[in-house]
Amino acid sequence: MSSMNRTEKLRHKIESTFAPVSCQIVDESALHVGHAGAASGGGHYKIHIVSAQFEGLNRLSRHRLVYDAVGDMMHAEIHALAITAVAPSEIPQ
Repeated sequence: MSSMNRTEKLRHKIESTFAPVSCQIVDESALHVGHAGAASGGGHYKIHIVSAQFEGLNRLSRHRLVYDAVGDMMHAEIHALAITAVAPSEIPQ
């Protein structure tokens, strides 16, 4: 996994942990150039995950699961992470 860039590494962790129906990751780091967090080298990401593992969980529990999955990247490779985590049953048909 060492040859993966940050976005690929983040995607790998999310996909292997949650087996999502959908996983969108947007690297917004370029929008935060000059921000204190950007100076440390940590990226800014927005993720949208649809996974059956979120079924029946509240927003806080879902976010905790995501942070647990990517915890080793936080505060080093990731400075900010905006999370949208939903269950498939919450997606309009």
